[in-house]
Amino acid sequence: MYRPRPRPSNSRFFSPFLVVFIVIAAVVILAVTVGLLIHFLAFDKKTHFYHSSFQILNVEYTEALSSPGTQEYRNLSERIESMITNAFRESNLRSQFIRTHVVKLRQEGRGVVADVVMKFRSSRRNNGRSIKNRIQSILQQMLNNPGNLEITPSKEITTLTGQDTENFFTQECGARPDLITLSEERVIGGTLAEEGDWPWQVSLQLNNVHHCGGVLISNSWVLTAAHCFRSYSNPRQWTATFGTSTIFPLQRVKVRSIILHNNYRPITHENDIAVVQLERPVTFTRNIHRVCLPEAKQSIIPGSTAYVTGWGSLTYGGNTVTDLRQGQVRIINTNVCNEPASYGGGVLSGMLCAGVPSGAVDACQGDSGGPLVQEDSRRLWFVVGIVSWGYQCGLPNKPGVYTRVTTYRDWIRQQTGV
Repeated sequence: MYRPRPRPSNSRFFSPFLVVFIVIAAVVILAVTVGLLIHFLAFDKKTHFYHSSFQILNVEYTEALSSPGTQEYRNLSERIESMITNAFRESNLRSQFIRTHVVKLRQEGRGVVADVVMKFRSSRRNNGRSIKNRIQSILQQMLNNPGNLEITPSKEITTLTGQDTENFFTQECGARPDLITLSEERVIGGTLAEEGDWPWQVSLQLNNVHHCGGVLISNSWVLTAAHCFRSYSNPRQWTATFGTSTIFPLQRVKVRSIILHNNYRPITHENDIAVVQLERPVTFTRNIHRVCLPEAKQSIIPGSTAYVTGWGSLTYGGNTVTDLRQGQVRIINTNVCNEPASYGGGVLSGMLCAGVPSGAVDACQGDSGGPLVQEDSRRLWFVVGIVSWGYQCGLPNKPGVYTRVTTYRDWIRQQTGV
Protein backbone atom coordinates (compact mmCIF):
# COMPACT_ATOMS: atom_id res chain seq x y z
CA MET A 1 0.00 0.00 0.00
CA TYR A 2 1.27 3.45 -0.97
CA ARG A 3 2.22 5.76 1.82
CA PRO A 4 3.08 9.35 0.94
CA ARG A 5 6.51 10.53 2.11
CA PRO A 6 6.23 13.07 4.93
CA ARG A 7 6.83 16.56 3.70
CA PRO A 8 9.43 18.64 5.51
CA SER A 9 7.88 20.98 8.07
CA ASN A 10 8.23 24.74 7.58
CA SER A 11 8.35 25.24 11.35
CA ARG A 12 11.70 26.14 12.82
CA PHE A 13 12.45 25.15 16.43
CA PHE A 14 15.32 26.74 18.36
CA SER A 15 17.51 24.66 20.53
CA PRO A 16 16.88 25.34 24.23
CA PHE A 17 20.58 26.22 24.57
CA LEU A 18 20.23 28.79 21.80
CA VAL A 19 17.22 30.37 23.53
CA VAL A 20 19.13 30.66 26.81
CA PHE A 21 22.09 32.18 24.98
CA ILE A 22 19.91 34.79 23.27
CA VAL A 23 18.20 35.75 26.55
CA ILE A 24 21.52 36.08 28.36
CA ALA A 25 22.97 38.14 25.51
CA ALA A 26 19.95 40.45 25.56
CA VAL A 27 20.22 40.92 29.33
CA VAL A 28 23.94 41.67 29.06
CA ILE A 29 23.38 44.21 26.29
CA LEU A 30 20.60 45.86 28.29
CA ALA A 31 22.76 45.96 31.43
CA VAL A 32 25.68 47.48 29.52
CA THR A 33 23.37 50.08 27.96
CA VAL A 34 21.88 51.01 31.34
CA GLY A 35 25.36 51.10 32.87
CA LEU A 36 26.62 53.44 30.16
CA LEU A 37 23.60 55.69 30.60
CA ILE A 38 24.14 55.85 34.35
CA HIS A 39 27.81 56.54 33.81
CA PHE A 40 27.26 59.39 31.38
CA LEU A 41 24.33 60.85 33.31
CA ALA A 42 25.87 60.60 36.76
CA PHE A 43 29.49 59.56 36.91
CA ASP A 44 30.61 61.39 33.79
CA LYS A 45 30.00 64.64 35.63
CA LYS A 46 32.66 66.91 37.04
CA THR A 47 32.04 69.51 39.73
CA HIS A 48 33.48 73.00 39.25
CA PHE A 49 33.73 75.75 41.88
CA TYR A 50 34.37 79.39 41.01
CA HIS A 51 34.96 82.52 43.06
CA SER A 52 34.09 86.05 42.04
CA SER A 53 33.78 89.38 43.80
CA PHE A 54 30.94 91.84 43.20
CA GLN A 55 31.08 95.47 44.27
CA ILE A 56 27.70 96.87 45.31
CA LEU A 57 27.86 100.60 44.62
CA ASN A 58 24.49 101.80 45.87
CA VAL A 59 24.66 100.12 49.29
CA GLU A 60 26.72 101.89 51.92
CA TYR A 61 28.72 99.67 54.24
CA THR A 62 27.57 99.84 57.86
CA GLU A 63 28.41 97.95 61.05
CA ALA A 64 25.27 95.85 60.50
CA LEU A 65 26.95 94.24 57.47
CA SER A 66 29.92 93.04 59.52
CA SER A 67 28.02 90.15 61.10
CA PRO A 68 26.10 87.32 59.35
CA GLY A 69 23.72 87.37 62.31
CA THR A 70 22.04 90.64 61.32
CA GLN A 71 18.94 90.85 59.16
CA GLU A 72 20.67 93.45 56.98
CA TYR A 73 23.48 90.99 56.19
CA ARG A 74 20.98 88.21 55.39
CA ASN A 75 18.79 90.42 53.22
CA LEU A 76 21.63 91.77 51.08
CA SER A 77 23.28 88.35 50.72
CA GLU A 78 20.01 86.73 49.68
CA ARG A 79 19.34 89.48 47.10
CA ILE A 80 22.78 88.94 45.55
CA GLU A 81 22.37 85.14 45.58
CA SER A 82 18.92 85.47 44.02
CA MET A 83 20.22 87.70 41.20
CA ILE A 84 23.02 85.28 40.35
CA THR A 85 20.73 82.24 40.56
CA ASN A 86 18.10 83.82 38.29
CA ALA A 87 20.75 84.81 35.76
CA PHE A 88 21.97 81.23 35.39
CA ARG A 89 18.52 79.64 35.57
CA GLU A 90 17.52 81.74 32.57
CA SER A 91 20.72 80.99 30.62
CA ASN A 92 22.09 78.12 28.54
CA LEU A 93 23.97 76.98 31.67
CA ARG A 94 20.75 76.28 33.56
CA SER A 95 21.35 72.52 33.58
CA GLN A 96 24.92 72.88 34.86
CA PHE A 97 24.36 75.50 37.54
CA ILE A 98 23.90 74.07 41.07
CA ARG A 99 24.13 76.77 43.74
CA THR A 100 25.76 80.02 44.75
CA HIS A 101 26.56 81.47 48.15
CA VAL A 102 27.78 84.82 49.41
CA VAL A 103 30.61 83.75 51.70
CA LYS A 104 31.42 87.21 52.98
CA LEU A 105 30.41 90.84 52.77
CA ARG A 106 33.29 93.26 53.28
CA GLN A 107 33.95 96.98 53.10
CA GLU A 108 35.71 98.71 50.21
CA GLY A 109 35.68 102.46 50.48
CA ARG A 110 32.14 103.34 51.47
CA GLY A 111 30.69 100.51 49.43
CA VAL A 112 30.25 96.77 49.87
CA VAL A 113 32.07 93.88 48.20
CA ALA A 114 30.50 90.43 48.15
CA ASP A 115 32.76 87.38 47.86
CA VAL A 116 30.74 84.71 46.09
CA VAL A 117 31.32 81.01 45.44
CA MET A 118 29.43 79.32 42.58
CA LYS A 119 29.05 75.60 41.89
CA PHE A 120 28.51 73.97 38.48
CA ARG A 121 28.42 70.38 37.27
CA SER A 122 29.16 69.39 33.67
CA SER A 123 30.42 66.50 31.56
CA ARG A 124 34.08 65.67 32.00
CA ARG A 125 34.43 66.11 28.25
CA ASN A 126 33.52 69.79 28.48
CA ASN A 127 36.37 72.26 28.35
CA GLY A 128 36.76 74.03 31.70
CA ARG A 129 37.95 77.25 30.08
CA SER A 130 34.91 77.31 27.81
CA ILE A 131 32.55 76.98 30.79
CA LYS A 132 34.41 79.71 32.63
CA ASN A 133 34.07 82.07 29.66
CA ARG A 134 30.34 81.36 29.42
CA ILE A 135 29.93 82.06 33.15
CA GLN A 136 31.79 85.35 32.74
CA SER A 137 29.56 86.34 29.84
CA ILE A 138 26.33 85.55 31.74
CA LEU A 139 27.49 87.46 34.81
CA GLN A 140 28.38 90.43 32.61
CA GLN A 141 24.84 90.45 31.20
CA MET A 142 23.43 90.24 34.72
CA LEU A 143 25.59 93.12 35.89
CA ASN A 144 24.36 95.24 33.01
CA ASN A 145 20.77 94.67 34.14
CA PRO A 146 21.05 94.52 37.92
CA GLY A 147 17.60 95.86 38.82
CA ASN A 148 17.83 97.95 41.97
CA LEU A 149 21.39 96.87 42.87
CA GLU A 150 24.19 98.75 41.16
CA ILE A 151 27.02 96.26 40.67
CA THR A 152 30.32 96.88 38.96
CA PRO A 153 31.56 94.28 36.47
CA SER A 154 33.20 91.44 38.36
CA LYS A 155 36.90 90.84 38.18
CA GLU A 156 38.35 87.72 36.58
CA ILE A 157 36.58 84.60 37.84
CA THR A 158 38.88 82.30 39.80
CA THR A 159 38.66 78.53 39.48
CA LEU A 160 38.67 76.88 42.91
CA THR A 161 39.85 73.45 43.94
CA GLY A 162 37.85 71.55 46.53
CA GLN A 163 40.43 72.57 49.13
CA ASP A 164 40.20 76.23 48.08
CA THR A 165 36.43 76.08 48.57
CA GLU A 166 36.81 74.53 52.02
CA ASN A 167 39.25 77.27 52.98
CA PHE A 168 36.80 79.97 51.89
CA PHE A 169 34.00 78.58 54.04
CA THR A 170 35.98 77.52 57.10
CA GLN A 171 37.49 80.98 57.57
CA GLU A 172 33.94 82.25 58.09
CA CYS A 173 31.47 80.97 60.70
CA GLY A 174 28.70 78.41 60.90
CA ALA A 175 29.28 76.18 57.85
CA ARG A 176 28.47 72.46 58.02
CA PRO A 177 29.57 70.00 55.26
CA ASP A 178 26.43 70.49 53.15
CA LEU A 179 27.14 74.21 52.83
CA ILE A 180 30.88 73.78 52.24
CA THR A 181 30.09 71.54 49.24
CA LEU A 182 27.07 73.69 48.21
CA SER A 183 24.99 70.52 48.28
CA GLU A 184 21.29 70.72 47.50
CA GLU A 185 20.53 68.27 50.30
CA ARG A 186 20.77 68.82 54.04
CA VAL A 187 20.16 65.80 56.22
CA ILE A 188 20.66 65.34 59.94
CA GLY A 189 19.65 61.89 61.08
CA GLY A 190 20.26 59.48 63.91
CA THR A 191 21.86 60.18 67.24
CA LEU A 192 25.56 59.67 66.50
CA ALA A 193 27.35 62.59 64.84
CA GLU A 194 29.81 62.05 62.01
CA GLU A 195 33.16 63.82 61.79
CA GLY A 196 32.65 67.40 60.67
CA ASP A 197 28.90 67.52 61.35
CA TRP A 198 29.36 69.91 64.28
CA PRO A 199 32.87 71.32 63.68
CA TRP A 200 32.59 73.89 66.51
CA GLN A 201 31.98 71.30 69.24
CA VAL A 202 34.64 71.26 71.98
CA SER A 203 35.37 68.77 74.77
CA LEU A 204 36.73 70.54 77.84
CA GLN A 205 38.79 67.95 79.67
CA LEU A 206 39.81 68.09 83.30
CA ASN A 207 43.11 66.28 83.77
CA ASN A 208 42.58 64.72 80.32
CA VAL A 209 39.10 63.37 81.15
CA HIS A 210 35.97 64.84 79.49
CA HIS A 211 34.15 67.08 81.96
CA CYS A 212 32.13 69.63 79.99
CA GLY A 213 31.24 70.67 76.49
CA GLY A 214 32.03 73.96 74.80
CA VAL A 215 31.64 75.73 71.49
CA LEU A 216 34.36 77.33 69.36
CA ILE A 217 33.58 81.00 68.63
CA SER A 218 37.00 81.96 67.21
CA ASN A 219 40.33 80.25 66.69
CA SER A 220 41.32 81.17 70.27
CA TRP A 221 38.09 81.32 72.33
CA VAL A 222 35.59 78.71 73.54
CA LEU A 223 32.17 79.59 74.96
CA THR A 224 30.89 77.37 77.79
CA ALA A 225 29.08 77.33 81.18
CA ALA A 226 30.43 78.92 84.36
CA HIS A 227 29.30 76.01 86.56
CA CYS A 228 31.87 73.75 84.86
CA PHE A 229 34.62 75.52 86.84
CA ARG A 230 33.05 75.88 90.30
CA SER A 231 35.51 73.44 91.86
CA TYR A 232 38.23 73.45 89.22
CA SER A 233 39.27 76.95 88.16
CA ASN A 234 42.98 76.38 87.49
CA PRO A 235 43.54 76.67 83.73
CA ARG A 236 46.52 74.31 83.91
CA GLN A 237 44.17 71.44 84.74
CA TRP A 238 42.17 71.92 81.56
CA THR A 239 42.59 70.89 77.92
CA ALA A 240 40.32 71.50 74.92
CA THR A 241 39.95 68.75 72.32
CA PHE A 242 38.25 68.81 68.92
CA GLY A 243 36.55 66.13 66.83
CA THR A 244 33.77 63.64 67.52
CA SER A 245 35.82 61.35 69.79
CA THR A 246 37.02 62.34 73.25
CA ILE A 247 39.56 59.50 73.16
CA PHE A 248 41.04 60.08 69.70
CA PRO A 249 40.64 63.83 69.08
CA LEU A 250 41.65 65.60 65.88
CA GLN A 251 43.40 68.37 67.82
CA ARG A 252 44.27 68.94 71.47
CA VAL A 253 45.08 72.40 72.89
CA LYS A 254 45.87 73.49 76.44
CA VAL A 255 43.86 76.22 78.16
CA ARG A 256 45.47 79.58 78.92
CA SER A 257 42.75 81.32 80.93
CA ILE A 258 39.17 80.94 82.16
CA ILE A 259 36.82 83.91 82.55
CA LEU A 260 33.56 83.41 84.47
CA HIS A 261 30.73 85.92 84.51
CA ASN A 262 31.22 88.11 87.60
CA ASN A 263 27.57 87.71 88.63
CA TYR A 264 27.27 83.96 88.23
CA ARG A 265 24.85 82.64 90.89
CA PRO A 266 25.11 78.86 91.43
CA ILE A 267 21.87 78.59 93.43
CA THR A 268 19.65 80.25 90.80
CA HIS A 269 21.88 79.35 87.79
CA GLU A 270 21.88 83.03 86.77
CA ASN A 271 24.64 84.20 84.39
CA ASP A 272 25.88 80.66 83.86
CA ILE A 273 28.37 81.58 81.18
CA ALA A 274 32.15 81.54 80.78
CA VAL A 275 34.77 81.89 78.06
CA VAL A 276 37.97 79.90 77.80
CA GLN A 277 41.06 81.22 76.05
CA LEU A 278 43.23 78.63 74.34
CA GLU A 279 47.00 78.57 74.73
CA ARG A 280 47.42 78.73 70.96
CA PRO A 281 45.07 79.34 68.03
CA VAL A 282 43.31 76.32 66.57
CA THR A 283 44.02 75.52 62.92
CA PHE A 284 40.68 75.69 61.12
CA THR A 285 39.85 72.75 58.87
CA ARG A 286 36.75 71.22 57.30
CA ASN A 287 36.12 69.39 60.60
CA ILE A 288 37.17 72.12 63.04
CA HIS A 289 35.96 75.72 62.76
CA ARG A 290 33.80 78.25 64.53
CA VAL A 291 30.07 78.65 64.96
CA CYS A 292 28.29 81.96 64.31
CA LEU A 293 27.31 84.15 67.26
CA PRO A 294 23.84 85.69 67.15
CA GLU A 295 23.23 89.39 67.47
CA ALA A 296 21.79 90.60 70.77
CA LYS A 297 18.47 91.38 69.08
CA GLN A 298 18.18 88.07 67.24
CA SER A 299 14.78 86.45 67.85
CA ILE A 300 14.63 82.87 69.15
CA ILE A 301 11.18 81.66 68.09
CA PRO A 302 9.25 79.19 70.30
CA GLY A 303 8.54 75.98 68.40
CA SER A 304 11.55 76.36 66.11
CA THR A 305 13.97 73.47 65.67
CA ALA A 306 17.33 73.39 67.42
CA TYR A 307 20.07 70.80 67.98
CA VAL A 308 21.97 69.99 71.15
CA THR A 309 25.23 68.05 70.95
CA GLY A 310 27.61 66.54 73.46
CA TRP A 311 29.16 63.52 75.16
CA GLY A 312 26.81 63.50 78.13
CA SER A 313 25.40 60.39 79.77
CA LEU A 314 22.42 58.68 78.14
CA THR A 315 20.58 58.29 81.45
CA TYR A 316 20.53 60.32 84.64
CA GLY A 317 23.48 59.26 86.78
CA GLY A 318 25.12 57.29 83.95
CA ASN A 319 28.57 57.59 82.45
CA THR A 320 29.52 59.99 79.69
CA VAL A 321 30.04 58.58 76.19
CA THR A 322 33.14 58.79 74.00
CA ASP A 323 31.47 59.50 70.63
CA LEU A 324 29.63 62.75 70.00
CA ARG A 325 25.84 62.51 69.99
CA GLN A 326 23.20 64.87 68.61
CA GLY A 327 19.58 65.51 69.50
CA GLN A 328 16.82 67.48 67.77
CA VAL A 329 14.70 69.59 70.12
CA ARG A 330 12.34 72.54 69.89
CA ILE A 331 12.48 75.92 71.57
CA ILE A 332 9.88 76.16 74.36
CA ASN A 333 8.12 79.36 75.36
CA THR A 334 9.49 80.62 78.68
CA ASN A 335 5.98 81.07 80.12
CA VAL A 336 5.21 77.42 79.38
CA CYS A 337 8.54 76.39 80.93
CA ASN A 338 7.69 78.37 84.06
CA GLU A 339 4.31 76.71 84.65
CA PRO A 340 3.88 74.97 88.03
CA ALA A 341 4.13 71.50 86.42
CA SER A 342 7.45 72.49 84.89
CA TYR A 343 9.95 74.82 86.61
CA GLY A 344 7.51 77.10 88.46
CA GLY A 345 9.21 80.40 87.70
CA GLY A 346 12.80 79.20 87.88
CA VAL A 347 13.55 80.06 84.24
CA LEU A 348 14.79 83.66 84.22
CA SER A 349 15.20 86.17 81.39
CA GLY A 350 18.76 85.10 80.59
CA MET A 351 17.67 81.48 80.10
CA LEU A 352 16.11 79.44 77.33
CA CYS A 353 14.15 76.15 77.40
CA ALA A 354 14.36 73.47 74.71
CA GLY A 355 13.19 69.87 74.52
CA VAL A 356 10.42 67.58 73.30
CA PRO A 357 7.04 66.96 75.00
CA SER A 358 7.90 63.37 75.94
CA GLY A 359 11.25 64.43 77.36
CA ALA A 360 12.97 61.68 75.39
CA VAL A 361 15.56 64.03 73.87
CA ASP A 362 17.51 66.10 76.35
CA ALA A 363 20.95 67.17 77.49
CA CYS A 364 22.36 65.35 80.51
CA GLN A 365 25.42 65.26 82.79
CA GLY A 366 28.56 65.80 80.74
CA ASP A 367 26.73 67.94 78.17
CA SER A 368 27.08 71.04 80.37
CA GLY A 369 28.60 73.99 78.58
CA GLY A 370 27.86 72.51 75.16
CA PRO A 371 25.98 74.28 72.37
CA LEU A 372 22.34 74.53 71.41
CA VAL A 373 22.40 75.64 67.75
CA GLN A 374 19.94 76.73 65.08
CA GLU A 375 20.23 77.10 61.31
CA ASP A 376 19.24 80.30 59.53
CA SER A 377 17.74 80.78 56.07
CA ARG A 378 21.21 80.71 54.44
CA ARG A 379 22.29 77.43 56.07
CA LEU A 380 24.56 79.14 58.59
CA TRP A 381 24.50 77.80 62.16
CA PHE A 382 24.26 80.01 65.26
CA VAL A 383 24.75 79.11 68.90
CA VAL A 384 21.63 80.27 70.75
CA GLY A 385 22.05 78.39 74.02
CA ILE A 386 24.61 76.86 76.39
CA VAL A 387 23.67 73.70 78.30
CA SER A 388 23.10 74.94 81.87
CA TRP A 389 20.66 73.03 84.09
CA GLY A 390 17.48 70.97 84.36
CA TYR A 391 15.74 68.48 86.62
CA GLN A 392 17.40 65.11 86.00
CA CYS A 393 17.37 64.19 82.27
CA GLY A 394 14.70 63.40 79.72
CA LEU A 395 11.61 63.73 81.94
CA PRO A 396 8.27 65.04 80.59
CA ASN A 397 7.66 68.71 81.48
CA LYS A 398 11.28 69.05 82.61
CA PRO A 399 13.12 70.22 79.48
CA GLY A 400 16.71 71.35 79.32
CA VAL A 401 17.41 74.91 80.42
CA TYR A 402 20.12 76.79 78.53
CA THR A 403 21.93 80.08 79.01
CA ARG A 404 20.40 82.44 76.43
CA VAL A 405 23.38 83.58 74.33
CA THR A 406 21.68 86.69 72.91
CA THR A 407 21.38 88.10 76.44
CA TYR A 408 25.15 87.89 76.85
CA ARG A 409 26.24 88.93 73.37
CA ASP A 410 27.78 92.18 74.57
CA TRP A 411 29.51 90.44 77.50
CA ILE A 412 31.08 87.92 75.10
CA ARG A 413 32.37 90.75 72.89
CA GLN A 414 33.79 92.61 75.88
CA GLN A 415 35.70 89.55 77.13
CA THR A 416 36.93 88.15 73.82
CA GLY A 417 36.64 90.82 71.15
CA VAL A 418 34.54 88.38 69.08
